[in-house]
Amino acid sequence: MSMAPVNLRAVESKADLRAFIDFAWRVYRDDPAWVPPLKDEVRALLTPGKNPWFEHGRAKLWLATRDGEIVGRISAQVDNLVQQHMAPGTGQWGMFEALDSGAAAALIEAAEEWLRDQGMTRALGPISISIWDEPGLEIEGFEEPPTVMMGHHLPHYAGWITDAGYAKARDLLTYEVNIADWHSEPIARLIAMGQKNPRIRIRTVDKARFDAEARIILNLLNDAWSDNWGFVPLTESEIAYAGKKLKPIIYEELVRIAEYDGEPVAFMITLPDINEFIRDLDGKLFPFGWAKLLWRLRNPRTKRARVPLMGVAKKLHGTRLASQLAFMLIEFIRRDAVGKFGIRTGEFGWILEDNKGMLSIAELPGARVNHRYRIYEKVLT
Repeated sequence: MSMAPVNLRAVESKADLRAFIDFAWRVYRDDPAWVPPLKDEVRALLTPGKNPWFEHGRAKLWLATRDGEIVGRISAQVDNLVQQHMAPGTGQWGMFEALDSGAAAALIEAAEEWLRDQGMTRALGPISISIWDEPGLEIEGFEEPPTVMMGHHLPHYAGWITDAGYAKARDLLTYEVNIADWHSEPIARLIAMGQKNPRIRIRTVDKARFDAEARIILNLLNDAWSDNWGFVPLTESEIAYAGKKLKPIIYEELVRIAEYDGEPVAFMITLPDINEFIRDLDGKLFPFGWAKLLWRLRNPRTKRARVPLMGVAKKLHGTRLASQLAFMLIEFIRRDAVGKFGIRTGEFGWILEDNKGMLSIAELPGARVNHRYRIYEKVLT
């Protein structure tokens, strides 16, 4: 017996947006690896006036229904900075979830049609909603819950996307390593030499002046990552927004800046796996979730930590100093992560599969790829 046809409707009301966000709970309700996101965070991501991405981007959202029941969702977006820094005519889609292949096909087709109407000639996806949010579809690591700020998807999504004519653009990797018992003699010698160098200073951030510290870090990020595939710079508004969002989960010992002759030239941000704190909140901060989360953040004790952002100034790329600074940052933070926070496992990433410099750092002795995410592409004809 054939299924009823899929109907699509644009998200235009608060009720539609609520349904768009809530749909993920239906998709993953029986998935033990899924971590429910905070609904307020998802809502802010998709709301112009709250997310400064909308100052240079535009998006449209759809819900798919069958017999009046929601069976899928998707976004499509055009970012002016993507046009400047990747390639003109490059559009994106994301926030993709579906219950069946028919809904998936209709949603992707709708996203493509809108992108064509916007003058786009190529589609990349899934990217939810920019490269700085949750890029890529998980294609390996489904059995393990994602760490903070990483996505989780169903295994059969990949087939639905390739059925729509998409091919691999890039893979993004995360690496897991046991930091509690980690040691490498060659790296230890490199770090010891760096500690004797009076021109090098590795310092913690000062949370009391975190706005200024965040600006240093994120401007370094814009410089360090500028040659990477998919890169778009964070604007001043986005830097301020990111600093405000990150501050509650920043711990001074876990975020460090490397200076050379007094100039900031490298940084590393490590976050306790906040997903361990929010998993039982079911996406809700009210009425009692906020109090639980606040209490847990006061003295965070997580099993895992994630390094979402790390970079060395572009002028140092390919030098021995760049590797030395990177390993010094890793080791100094590792010591405090284990000794002060009781963290046992570290995750590095995501990292582009062809970023040889970062891969050489992430592939520490004992490290393994624990998640792989794929961004797909298609020419729009």
